[in-house]
Amino acid sequence: MAQPSADVQVSVIIPVGVRHAEIAALHTDYRQGLDKTGLVYEFIYVLDGVFPDASAQLEQLLGSGERIKVVYLTRWFGESTALMAGFEHAAGAIILTLPAYFQIAAGEIGKLIGALTSADVVISRRWPRAGGLLERVRRAAFHGLVSWMTGLKLHDLGCSARAMKRQVLEELSLYGDQHRLLPALADRQGFRILEIDVKQSTQDRFEGVYPTREYAHRLLDVFAVFFLVRFTKKPLRFFGMVGAFTLASGTILVTYLVIDRLVFQQSLADRPALLLSSLLVVLGLQLFALGLLGELIIFTHARGMKDYQVDRVIEFPSTQKQP
Repeated sequence: MAQPSADVQVSVIIPVGVRHAEIAALHTDYRQGLDKTGLVYEFIYVLDGVFPDASAQLEQLLGSGERIKVVYLTRWFGESTALMAGFEHAAGAIILTLPAYFQIAAGEIGKLIGALTSADVVISRRWPRAGGLLERVRRAAFHGLVSWMTGLKLHDLGCSARAMKRQVLEELSLYGDQHRLLPALADRQGFRILEIDVKQSTQDRFEGVYPTREYAHRLLDVFAVFFLVRFTKKPLRFFGMVGAFTLASGTILVTYLVIDRLVFQQSLADRPALLLSSLLVVLGLQLFALGLLGELIIFTHARGMKDYQVDRVIEFPSTQKQP
């Protein structure tokens, strides 16, 4: 991992994937926005896969004297991995992630960075936001689910323009598609999250229509982060709760069948409910045991695990002048 450098204040990480704009025009737009901040910055482009057109444009930028870094991944790994790969080469105390396509107005970049004075992670919300009624309903449903599961009320997790302090990515490890839910993971670690309104780029023409498989993947990502945020350190609460409900359901059904057999002389041999109740009892016990096993693992490794961040420490002076 690159060490922080006094010569660079802001590291801009741009993962280049299947969806990307003309890199030269995008780079010029971002550079103009960063120049207004008066900070020293660096650009780090991460090619998440093989994209000859984007690669050629980046090489042209290098040839023209632009001070950029280009990280080539061997194949497609996903945006989260690309961000972490870019961070490995970042030297700035502030990390700014931007998409490889137009999303926010470049003039709003300074607003993102400036908001770090009161937060550790600053999230963009494109407002006013373009899109039809169906898109607004879909967006509201997704963010409502995320809010219910994580406790964070955010409105534009699909926006990749984010500013954060270097310590955030030093403490987090992203993989898969977790970059969309980075605020929830950072909040779990005790970092302060702030969402601010920014102007949407006039060149952001994406209609927001995804294939059904993409929606399924995002839903699974939400459930995965929900488990990581709520039950990583308390697995028995999750597995114990589900196991107890399953065990209770099986026990009630078994009790009913036994009473039905003893009191009303009903046969049990040809009743599928007997098999179902037995399976529920066994499954409930297994889930409960799995939760206990998880608690044992957490207890064994608890000393080496850290799930908090220290804001500041104030000490009483150790030495005082003698009268």
